[in-house]
Amino acid sequence: MISHRDSNAQRIAALDERAEALKLKRGMGIADARAMHPSIDVVEADPEADRRLLEGLADWCDRYTPLVAIDGEDGLFLDVTGCTHLFGGERAMQDEILTRFFEQGFDVRAGLASTPGAAWAAARFHGDRIVAGGAEEALLSPLPLSALRIAPETRISLESVGLRTAGAVMAAPRAPLARRFGATLLLRLDQALGRLDEAVSPRLPVAPLSVERHLAEPIMLTDDIERLVGRLAIALKADLERRGEGARALALLLFRVDGAVSRIAVGTSRPMREPQLIRKLFHERLTALEQNIDAGFGFDLVRLSVLSVAAFDMLQGDLAGEASDDDADIALFADRIRARLGEAAMLKPVVVESHLPERAVAVVPFAEAPRRRMPPKQSDRAAPPMTIYPPERPVRLFRSPEPIDVPATEIPEGPPMNFRWRRALYRVARAEGPERIAAEWWRQLPGEEEAPTRDYYRIEDSEGRRYWLYRQGLYGSAPQAAPRWFMHGVFA
Repeated sequence: MISHRDSNAQRIAALDERAEALKLKRGMGIADARAMHPSIDVVEADPEADRRLLEGLADWCDRYTPLVAIDGEDGLFLDVTGCTHLFGGERAMQDEILTRFFEQGFDVRAGLASTPGAAWAAARFHGDRIVAGGAEEALLSPLPLSALRIAPETRISLESVGLRTAGAVMAAPRAPLARRFGATLLLRLDQALGRLDEAVSPRLPVAPLSVERHLAEPIMLTDDIERLVGRLAIALKADLERRGEGARALALLLFRVDGAVSRIAVGTSRPMREPQLIRKLFHERLTALEQNIDAGFGFDLVRLSVLSVAAFDMLQGDLAGEASDDDADIALFADRIRARLGEAAMLKPVVVESHLPERAVAVVPFAEAPRRRMPPKQSDRAAPPMTIYPPERPVRLFRSPEPIDVPATEIPEGPPMNFRWRRALYRVARAEGPERIAAEWWRQLPGEEEAPTRDYYRIEDSEGRRYWLYRQGLYGSAPQAAPRWFMHGVFA
């Protein structure tokens, strides 16, 4: 038996057939059960482990339908609309599910009906039944009130007035039921009978496109998986071309014969639908995860899904029939590196609208960086545009400016004659500047002190090394605080 704590008392949460034969029931106190049978074995419940097991079973049920939802602590909802013919019909599909669960060591009960409420009742009160359309009322009538999935307090109130079965509730006038017991009772009743629709919310988003292959002989080798990925990608390409889209995120699902499911996802920096390129991405990902993928006795079902799509831009080919895209090879290289080493392995600097050097550039994942736009071509007769050269910036910019010691300057507002940085003295041979950069006033919070103005200089020392340093603050602006000097970067 499995016990759990309820109202400061240990009670039976679940029990096997042998315990049921001893006339023990769920909800009974452990002390009473031990008084009746001192030799019983009791194990403390582990809700987190039970939840992980249920989620693993839900993953395995994806082989039958992508619409799988978790029902409470011990149940699953499978919306198999349009899927039963793939398994030989409703009875054949249900028998296969029950058989596979039994072979994995689970004792499960299943019910199939046109409404979730009727299927729930058929599974929990009959165990193995298929309810024909329109037979929901005949199924529910003899069942107890708990078959309607109502709250325990509502069930107790109904039993107190003599309504002990679902059929008795269906025969009673609806208006008095709603006034006394609430609208939820009639809602559950109408959902079970099909008068109102009840949606099953899947635990995972449904992929817009998927292709799969059922295998007569399970596969175990990575090379076999890669070859199968290439074949599935060919089938996906036709669907993507028809929709005018390309894949931005793909997932490979490997269903093991004993119930375990492996999910392998890759992302692309631009829409993709070429099977060979998709296979290369999964080659890198499978190589990185080869030690973590346990094939067990093999995979008997492989599914390739497109999780995210985007419009596919066609490129104009040249006279040789080849499309020219200078960034395509770089994007593919970045995607393969990300598939092998993770999203953080490839980062790209992007320009940010800020004139402060430390805020002017941000590093983002390669896939999230905006694509480079080519400028429009100028006609031969058009006047050449005016060239504006931006200020020169150092190759290496320090994350945090480092303070330096400047003993003297030629003039108060001029560049330093020499400076000391990292315990070394540097003599200035040439200087260029200043380039004044003020703080961004629109970022300043109310009541916050205004950041000092910076005067940047490009400095070359006596040995030809070049630096980018600045003076923070102005002479005479704050008598109590003299300007300070900082090193912000170095040139090549």
